[in-house]
Amino acid sequence: MTLTQLRYLIAIADSGLNITLAAERVHATQPGLSKQLRQLEDELGFQLFVRKGKSLDAVTPAGAQVLERARTILAEAGNIRSIAANLRNEAHGELRIATTHTQARFALPAAIGALNVDYPQVSVHLQPVSDAEVLAQLEAGRVDLAVVSSTGAPPANGIALPAYHWQRVIVVPRNHPLATHKQPVSLEQLAALPLISYDSSQKAESSLRRAFDAVDLSPQIAMTASDADLIKTYVRAGLGIGVLAEMAMLPTDTDLQVLPADHLFPPCTTWIVLRRERVLRAYVLEFISLFAPHLHRREVARALAADAAGDWPAVPHWRERSRSALTAAA
Repeated sequence: MTLTQLRYLIAIADSGLNITLAAERVHATQPGLSKQLRQLEDELGFQLFVRKGKSLDAVTPAGAQVLERARTILAEAGNIRSIAANLRNEAHGELRIATTHTQARFALPAAIGALNVDYPQVSVHLQPVSDAEVLAQLEAGRVDLAVVSSTGAPPANGIALPAYHWQRVIVVPRNHPLATHKQPVSLEQLAALPLISYDSSQKAESSLRRAFDAVDLSPQIAMTASDADLIKTYVRAGLGIGVLAEMAMLPTDTDLQVLPADHLFPPCTTWIVLRRERVLRAYVLEFISLFAPHLHRREVARALAADAAGDWPAVPHWRERSRSALTAAA
């Protein structure tokens, strides 16, 4: 049994039992991957997958047990490599981040740019996915950390570190009647208008929907998208009123009017989520401190060692971060 065989096994499971896709993910040939799988099954003395013709149809009960242990073994092998690399002061490697399109487009560029200055030999791989898929990428071990937002309690999967708070905003074209409305926008007004928001707003557990439900109103979701730039595009096209994260609004969006929605929707928190019992490379700790300066490296390392998030200093708001950035630029 080899680590390569276990890696191939996990790749098959995580690729929906599609051997062609699994081979692409591990940079192997399909015949080579199939051969390694057969050798592993021969050594173990039982099948890891149920076959249907030449295709894999399901994971066997025994295969599920092996998969669970294989993930643990590969994670520990990765930890050993990280310990060795840190002791050698290696400054090269990969940083894999699962996040949403909004975080990738508007929140992460500054920290990734600063990391590139300090660690030019570290390649960063962003995997922008939907809210629901971010933590799944982390749990499967495909990424080193996840950056995801929520209202209320932190994500239960992994160790969640609070990066910053933020609010939603309402966005309309400059010539829209709400653009010159003197009073704060109400939920009743929004419920009477077509809305454009993120894909997550379609879900019953969405905090946007819960805000309307609390006052017995039903929002008219005219369109959804995972990309904030697309939401703004269709607001400009007149399809509806945008409800999106405040960090998605740029100084160049001069044709759009931003209206506050702090009084309508609960605040959100962006979290950096780490896998439990994971040894981080030095450049991962550096990235965390660059993205969330209040999360000092020593405290993050201590939280990982204790396998629990600690008590962090006051978490900044996105607006404070933006003002600090403008001050530094000036």
